Amino acid sequence: GSRKAGEPVGIPELAMISEHFNPLVRALKAKQAVRLRVDVAARFTDEADQPGYNTLAEIRGSSKPDEVVMIGAHLDSWHSGTGAADNAAGVAVMMEAMRILKATGAKPKRTIRVALWSGEEQGLIGSQAYVAKHFGRFPEPTDAAQKALPASLREPTGALQKTRDYSKFQVYFNMDNGSGRFRGIYAQENLAAMPIFEAWLVPFHDVGATTVATRNTGSTDHISFDRIGLPGFQFIQDRLDYFTNVHHSHLDTWDHAEPEDLKQAAAIVASFAYNAAMREQSFPRKVEP
Repeated sequence: GSRKAGEPVGIPELAMISEHFNPLVRALKAKQAVRLRVDVAARFTDEADQPGYNTLAEIRGSSKPDEVVMIGAHLDSWHSGTGAADNAAGVAVMMEAMRILKATGAKPKRTIRVALWSGEEQGLIGSQAYVAKHFGRFPEPTDAAQKALPASLREPTGALQKTRDYSKFQVYFNMDNGSGRFRGIYAQENLAAMPIFEAWLVPFHDVGATTVATRNTGSTDHISFDRIGLPGFQFIQDRLDYFTNVHHSHLDTWDHAEPEDLKQAAAIVASFAYNAAMREQSFPRKVEP
C-alpha cells in the first residue's frame, strides 16, 4: 500500500510469496512447529512529496483539434518485479496503438492523445492531477474521514468545478489488467455507449473480442475521468496468471507477457481511438455526478 505524509505508520504488514507461504501451511496442517524470522528494513518519512511526471503525446485533429480522445496506461510499477504486466504491457499497447495510427497515415477529425500516467499505484495521482487541471474537480472535502482517503476514493462534495475544456473532452480508454487478450470492454453503466462499442467490436469478433459489459470496474486511471462525469473505460482482458501469481509480485517479469495478445489489444485500441475521433456526434455521457 501507500502512506501519505503525516499519517501514522501503523502495524507493519507483509505479503508473503506463495513459494514461502505454502510450505508453512503444509507444516501447520501437519501440526509441525513453525518459526518465522523476518528482517524488515523500511524507512517512513514525512518529507515533502517528490514530483511525478505524466508523459503525453498526440496526433492533432484535422477539423476538430480542440476535441480530444484519449488513450492511456500507467507508467509506474511496484518495485518487487520489473512491472512487465503491471503496467509495461499497457504502456506498450498504447504506444503501439499510436504507432499504428501514425503508420497508416490516419487523419482523425479530433485530436488523439496518449497519456502514460505516473503515481497510479499511490492512488491514481498522475491521472487525478491531469483531470483536475484540464477538465474539472470537486471541492476539497471538509470532513476529516474523507480528507484522509485518497482522492479517487472520496465521495464527491459540492458542485463540480469545470474547466472550459470539460465540454470538449470526448472519451478515455485505459489498459491495466496485465497482458491478456482483450475480450471486450466495460461500459461503466453508460448505456448509451453500449451499442457504439458493440458496433466497434464487430471487426474483432474473429480474434475473440465480443463482449460489452454494463458493469463498472475500478481501481485504475479511467476512474479519474469517470468520477467527474467524463467517459472513461477499461477493457476486459484474459486474466492469465495476472491476479494469481504476477500482480504486485516479484514474478511481474517480461516472460509472463503474451506478445500475440498485446498485438491484438493494440489493434483494438487504435481502432477504438480512431472511431471515437471520427464520430459525427460527441461521445455520449452518463448523468453528471
